[in-house]
Amino acid sequence: MLAFDSSDTPPTAEPAIKKPSHGNESYLALVWRRLRRSWTGMAGLVLVALLIIMAVFADFFAPMDPKATDVGFAPPQVMSFHDKDGNFVFQPRVYALSDSEELDPVTFQPIVGVDYDNPRLLGFFVKGADYKLFGLIPANRHFFGSTDGQPVHFLGTDKFGRDVLSRAIIGSRISLTIALTVVFIVTVIGTTVGMVSGYFGGTFDIWLQRFVELVLAFPQLPLYLALTSLIPVTAPTNVFLAFVIVVMSALGWAQMSREVRGKTLALARIDYVKAAMAVGATDKRIIMQHIFPNVMSHVIVAVTLHIPSVVLLESFLGFLGFAVKPPLISWGLMLQDTATYSVIGSYPWILSPVGFVLVTVFAFNALGDGLRDAVDPY
Repeated sequence: MLAFDSSDTPPTAEPAIKKPSHGNESYLALVWRRLRRSWTGMAGLVLVALLIIMAVFADFFAPMDPKATDVGFAPPQVMSFHDKDGNFVFQPRVYALSDSEELDPVTFQPIVGVDYDNPRLLGFFVKGADYKLFGLIPANRHFFGSTDGQPVHFLGTDKFGRDVLSRAIIGSRISLTIALTVVFIVTVIGTTVGMVSGYFGGTFDIWLQRFVELVLAFPQLPLYLALTSLIPVTAPTNVFLAFVIVVMSALGWAQMSREVRGKTLALARIDYVKAAMAVGATDKRIIMQHIFPNVMSHVIVAVTLHIPSVVLLESFLGFLGFAVKPPLISWGLMLQDTATYSVIGSYPWILSPVGFVLVTVFAFNALGDGLRDAVDPY
């Protein structure tokens, strides 16, 4: 006869159907969980966050005053962990260039050499040029730079001797401000027009879409150049910047409205929208409560993919001289110095702003691709 051990507990029967652990998660939680699985989407998110932080605290991250001049075109200074004798040192440093008394036998220009006798030590949170944080708080601390306040040029200088890296960091503020402001205006106008046009339909939709097609039919580049040329050179910089934003927004909302209209036409035929109409819900409530939340996923993805196009457009117009004007700084304005092949061949480091543009375009495109897969978690 078998003895029963009371310490043994009978095995519990497992349910036939297991409920997923994420069954009660909200929509945003599902989107975030799926976005985390995309390494490109997360890389884009991190880069976008870093770009925004850099633009907000541009004066702090810029190692030098972007308007300070030095010696004209100068190549980038390479950070080194070795002293003049070749011994390893823990504190990084750069060696400035100096003109020697010897002349080049061909060009009769002073031969430029490295000044190993006067190294410039580097550090974090060093004192440098004075600035006002957010335009209000006086400060002189910079994220990195020389410990003694001497000029350092990690990406070289332009023809006026201004530090390229500092100008590129400060220029991110203008370029990203233009891009984000334009995309915000385009999104608000395009989403509103698209939902209203697609929901009401009929004659109103027909005539409104003819106007949208008229805006889309305009040759944008000649129109940009013509409109921006209307602003006189003596106009205040804020007026010129606002005019550029208005022109880009006026020509960019039409494509967004067509995309949102297509989504609205499909949503207006769904059963829960028809049920809301049958019970007497107002048009405003149907649009805001039933249609708008369902088009937001498409709008968010469209925004992240539209920002890089605005950054590229601003850089192109700035290169042609039809975007912002000095004393403002933008990536496109900095690229004006690369207009001739001789300058690029002799001073290739002035192409550095192109790297900032490429990183920005990649960051927002990668984030947009990740969001495009994540907004439909099922």
